[in-house]
Amino acid sequence: MKWFDNTALTLVIIGAVNWLLVGIFKFDLVAFLFGNLSWVSRIIYTIIGLCGLYLISLFGRISNISE
Repeated sequence: MKWFDNTALTLVIIGAVNWLLVGIFKFDLVAFLFGNLSWVSRIIYTIIGLCGLYLISLFGRISNISE
């Protein structure tokens, strides 16, 4: 399961960098690479969003490890 955590974290970091680019430069890297709201970009946005929701569980696991 650790590989899934690492993969999800990597995708969420990529999503965060994309939002940084949107916020600072108004440049959407995903839309640039795959088209503005094409089916591929929508799948990428969905996967990154689902990974973000999954990583909410990381908070509970971190507190269990530290105890």
